[in-house]
Order: sequence, then structure tokens, then C-alpha cells
Amino acid sequence: MPDTTLFQELTREALNARARAGAIVVLPTGATEQHGPHLPVGTDTYAVEHIVRRAAATIAGQVPVIVAPTVPFGCSPHHLPFGGTLSFSTSTYYALLTDLMESLITDGFTRAMIVNGHGGNHEIIQLVVRDLALKHPVNLAAASYWQMAGAALQEISQAPGGRTPGHAGHFETAVIMALQPDLVVEPRPARTDDPSVTDPAELTSRLRIERHGSWQHFDGYTDSPATASAELGHQYVDSAVAAVADAIVQFDRQTSVTV
Repeated sequence: MPDTTLFQELTREALNARARAGAIVVLPTGATEQHGPHLPVGTDTYAVEHIVRRAAATIAGQVPVIVAPTVPFGCSPHHLPFGGTLSFSTSTYYALLTDLMESLITDGFTRAMIVNGHGGNHEIIQLVVRDLALKHPVNLAAASYWQMAGAALQEISQAPGGRTPGHAGHFETAVIMALQPDLVVEPRPARTDDPSVTDPAELTSRLRIERHGSWQHFDGYTDSPATASAELGHQYVDSAVAAVADAIVQFDRQTSVTV
């Protein structure tokens, strides 16, 4: 059997054997959407795929883990006015992820995680695993990578008024400067504030506020990309990799008993 953590590199026999052995399948979810005038539209997909694959490789010796192909499209209708965006509707994306996860369940896998890299997918992945775990005798989990690594990422951030993750601002720009520097368009735009919120308290509030036309108002990116650096990006990525790896290990420990 090949020594790999990637689903697409294995044969059906190898995958069936790993399913019978209780392997955890991790499905990364990204997006293809505008990321301001300076970042590639594949930003979310590049980030989550890199983080999940590295995390899985880190713990492959202690946890039976397989990484499924990354879903490169997400729920991004709020970015369509800018162009450069391929999006599913909320209902279509829910159905898509449900079908993919049910395929894994039909394949014989009883443990699976969705690790997300796009904010518009965040609530949908949680609904998918909740509903499927009610329907099937399986153990499922879902979270966005920045949610898993939240405390560590905030500690690293040195951007005054910066946001983690934000959208196409300091954080995501730093990550792409670390992972795909040739794809970052210079000069990067600069801001002295975050126009995506009208009150700083909104950043810590538990109240979700949605305003019609807000994305166009602040040109599709939040805090300042100019404060980013590749050095900080590597720190962000390393912290996210460690957090996702730890989450997979914890999931393995908590679900090692057969459902």
C-alpha cells in the first residue's frame, strides 16, 4: 500500500482497506473568489490545502489520516459583484458537501472531518456534519482552520487594527506572501482602519451584522494588506498547521470507540 495521505493517490483497494481500519478522512474546503486588487482568486483554496496536507503529513505516523481532494469552490455570492468569482448558492453548496460526505460514508469511512478555508462556508459545513451524524452511524467534525488556531494567530498578529482572518487584508495577504509570493500584486493597497465594521465592538460582538451592499462599500477587502509580510505569513501558516494537526489527533482520540 503506498505511503501517502492523499486520497487521490490511492487505489480503491487501498482506500477500502483504510476505511475498514478506521482511517479519518479530512475534506478541505476552499473557494474561488475575488480577494481585492492584489491577491489571487484561489487564495482560500491555496491556504487550506497547504495547511491540511502539511498537518496530515505531520501526524501520519500516529493517526490514520487521509486528505481528500480540496473543494476549490465555495459559497461566495457576496463576492460576485466584483467579478473573478465562481460560487455555489447556500443550498447548492450544502447539497454538494452532503453528497461528498455521504460518498465517503458509502465508501465505508466512519470518521471524517471538514476543514474549511473560506468564511462563506463556515456555517454550512457545520450543518452538513450535524445532519449527517443524525442520519448515519458515523463520527463527523467541521471547523475553519482559523477557528482551530484562533488564539495562536491573534498572538502572532502585529497589525494595528488588523483582523484574523478578515478578507484579503493583513492576515490573508501575509499567508499568500508566504505560500505563493509570485501571485501577490504589488503595490498592495493600504488602509488605516477597517471599513468593514462601523464600530470596533463589532469585532468581538457575538451579534452577526449583515448590511446590504457592504462588500462593495469597502472594495472587497477588509483591513490593510500593506501591513503583511512573508515572515508573519510563515508564522501564521505554521500555527495553523499545528492547530489542525492537534485537532485531528484529538478527533482520533475522541472517536476511537466504534459508533
